[in-house]
Amino acid sequence: MKKDQLQIEGQKIDVYSLNTVVVGSGAAGFNAADRLYNFGQEDIAIVTEGIKMGTSRNTGSDKQTYYKLTLGGKDQDSVFDMAETLFSGGSMDGDIALVEAALSPRSFYHLVDIGVPFPHNRFGEYVGYKTDHDPRKRATSAGPLTSRYMTEKLEKEVKNKGIEIFDNYQVIAVLTDQDQENAVGLLTLNKKQLDNEGKRYTLFNATNIVYATGGPAGLYDTSVYPGSQTGASGLAFEAGVKGKNLTEWQYGIASIKFRWNLSGTYQQVLPTYISTDQDGNDKKEFLKEYFAEPGKMLDAVFLKGYQWPFDPRKVKDFGSSLIDILVYNETVIKGRRVWLDYRHNPQFASDNGKLDFSLLGEEAAEYLKNSDALFGTPIERLKKMNQPAVDLYVDNGIDLENEMLEIAVCAQHNNGGLEGNIWWESNLAHFFPVGEVNGSHGVYRPGGTALNSGQVGSTRAAQFITARYQEEAPAVEKFKAEAELQIKKKLQLGGKFLQSLAKESDSNVIDIRKKLGERMSRAGAHIRNLSSIEAALKEAETELKKLGEISSLSSSRDLSLAFQNYDLLLAQYVYLTAFKDYIELGGRSRGSYLVQDEEGELPLESLDDNFRFSLEDGNLSKKIQRIKYKGEHFEFGWQDVKPIPEDNNWFENVWNKYLNDQVIK
Repeated sequence: MKKDQLQIEGQKIDVYSLNTVVVGSGAAGFNAADRLYNFGQEDIAIVTEGIKMGTSRNTGSDKQTYYKLTLGGKDQDSVFDMAETLFSGGSMDGDIALVEAALSPRSFYHLVDIGVPFPHNRFGEYVGYKTDHDPRKRATSAGPLTSRYMTEKLEKEVKNKGIEIFDNYQVIAVLTDQDQENAVGLLTLNKKQLDNEGKRYTLFNATNIVYATGGPAGLYDTSVYPGSQTGASGLAFEAGVKGKNLTEWQYGIASIKFRWNLSGTYQQVLPTYISTDQDGNDKKEFLKEYFAEPGKMLDAVFLKGYQWPFDPRKVKDFGSSLIDILVYNETVIKGRRVWLDYRHNPQFASDNGKLDFSLLGEEAAEYLKNSDALFGTPIERLKKMNQPAVDLYVDNGIDLENEMLEIAVCAQHNNGGLEGNIWWESNLAHFFPVGEVNGSHGVYRPGGTALNSGQVGSTRAAQFITARYQEEAPAVEKFKAEAELQIKKKLQLGGKFLQSLAKESDSNVIDIRKKLGERMSRAGAHIRNLSSIEAALKEAETELKKLGEISSLSSSRDLSLAFQNYDLLLAQYVYLTAFKDYIELGGRSRGSYLVQDEEGELPLESLDDNFRFSLEDGNLSKKIQRIKYKGEHFEFGWQDVKPIPEDNNWFENVWNKYLNDQVIK
């Protein structure tokens, strides 16, 4: 890595030249750096907005799942079988599915070898369990903090190798050549030097960019993403990277004071759902207003643990996803607050406070029986079945034994994202989106596939870079000639933001963030309709064009938030445009969202007509939506999914190609 300076817009800016810069310090980013080094490319560095920030380090669930090929027991499995499971979720290319299946053991055992505590039996088998959308028992877990353990162990590997980490550097532009065909570097904001005009910006001149920024978490106000996670997808769209399956998100019930998914055991212990007014008064068990039979209510709550993401296919006949709709109805439509009470059993299904377990369906009854949990209150059952799930909330200032837990239906994961091929390289050459920012998943996916995909994708990117893109970064003057206009544009935007300091007005950057998040939660979450999306699009487009003028900063330290708002508004503009295109093509409810349909069915007659919906007929799930932002317009493409490759894997032929370096291409 070499350090120079460039003069642009009258400013001297430090520029670092290197082969590969990895953006992000989550599990995918750290793995990319670790793999690059192990494969022989040491001219690398990590750039991160904050090494302790991000989704990998700060999220989980009752038993956070890692999905991989079956590695224990007598159940039959194969790479092709796992690929078929991933592919069957709809709108997923078969070649990507095959890669994610094939590299899942390699990626998993790498984590095991560096110390992630996945459990095995005394014979060394890594036994598994069944997760959502999983026909086998491929899931495993290291507990509620699986992705944190992964991140911490990978971080240790990176630091042991002496790989340089630029901490507190926020990417504000992905730089390309003048034809937007190749990525050439990054413009960043040095958050430690925001008051120092001469050190405020830093450039990275790189042959390759591995983009591990996570999903665009800051888009939603009602979100289970950690507050520290915002994403940087808008900057990639600006650079010409295509979006893929942007319509496909996951939403589910989560706590909002401490952001955490309430899946698995949190639901299977059968807590009481409580609704109150905004002041916490007028408590009532609201589910009983909609369920005619207490047993059906208990089964729906129980299955919410297995079937955590909202799924419109699981609404009819008092299915588990009816719970999400009823929570949304209370919080958004009625303007009330909803809580889970683990201290008391649901009165609707109890006798003098004791739950009537005879009301349970076969699956729920068998599960609780096998767990020795046919007794007591929800908190007593939770402590019996999963004490770490209780401890987690205590560690974050919430005592489930003595207080209720406020919840909402929250955005949790983007199945779509940026385009990438089987080496995770995007349509912009030398630019590799890995982790959640990559749109590798389809409409449905088994729980835990995101963690596998992040490890597989970052490994594949590192393989390709070390095999094909080893050249040093170009001379800084050549880099300047390609990227100067882009750099000037961002410096000018920063100048507009800072001009507001002279007005001595109060900062409004947090208000702008709040407004865009509320807009996305209102129009682009799990309940969608065309008119709301169109109205939100107009608002986002107007704010994006005027952002430099309407933003007020109280100090130069607000510059970081102002640039985040730019990225998020641009991402929102692209995402909502993709949503609009899908519905205008006749797209209906699928995945984890409900598209309102005046001619559709109501989940319950007692609900408002706005909840009428029809399921997507499957035709669009055989295609993938791709979208490219072109500044003043968009380019759309709907391509048929690629089938799963069935190559003639005759060993001698594969070996010959491998020996002659004909595999990585």
